[in-house]
Amino acid sequence: MEYLSRLKEAAQAIRELGSPKIAVVLGSGLSHILPLARERTRRFAEIPGFPVPTVEGHAGEVAVGTLGDREVLVQRGRIHYYEGYDPAEVVFPVRAYALAGVKILILTNAAGGIRFGFFPGDLVLISDHINFSGVNPLRGPNLAELGPRFPDLSAAYDPELRRLARQVGAELGIALKEGVYLMASGPSYETPAEIRAFRAWGADLVGMSTVPEVLAARHAGMRVLGISVVTNFAAGVAPHPLSHEEVLAVTQAKAAELRRLLSALIPRLPA
Repeated sequence: MEYLSRLKEAAQAIRELGSPKIAVVLGSGLSHILPLARERTRRFAEIPGFPVPTVEGHAGEVAVGTLGDREVLVQRGRIHYYEGYDPAEVVFPVRAYALAGVKILILTNAAGGIRFGFFPGDLVLISDHINFSGVNPLRGPNLAELGPRFPDLSAAYDPELRRLARQVGAELGIALKEGVYLMASGPSYETPAEIRAFRAWGADLVGMSTVPEVLAARHAGMRVLGISVVTNFAAGVAPHPLSHEEVLAVTQAKAAELRRLLSALIPRLPA
């Protein structure tokens, strides 16, 4: 299969950078918050099969280096379904990391706050998700080399990793909330009526990414930790219009705090 062959080529390119067991995907406006020691970097366009981001705030590069005593892969920027890519292409990098030997995946994103009591600037651990995008990257022939036809999502967001993140956050004095993330397809922001419906379903956050990567990661047996930066009130919660500029401004304002959290957490992740 051509897709699997491209994945294997990409995985080999990743292995040429190192042998990381931990990967971190940095979302909107967060691309450069996590510098690594002895960093080796490749642009997405230099890795076989990797799609290229088209959205401001997404650098589109993969770096492998060390953080403390751990070798880490950092993906700076991500691919979104709304850019026009097929779901299987959106998760191509995550699947390549799985084939390259990554076992733990940390996903960060910018999200709108649906729950009353969530405010711009809050850091939220994702406890579960609702896939409202209408797409699933596992659709089509199963890639048995990666995982089973019907992967279980009972604990898609690893409870042990969330407990460790809460512990590290408490030690650093960083408040971490917890909530359910809903993915919409985008690129338009949601309507106030949609947000009211999502709240009734139990959603606390809304965004346009992350869920496809989680599905691909869990299919491949990777453990997942998700962290959202609440960048704005969702539609209808606040009176002013939503904008991507606001998203980038808030993520940049929270960059130092998220860097502190990740820098302390990653060296303490399970081997």
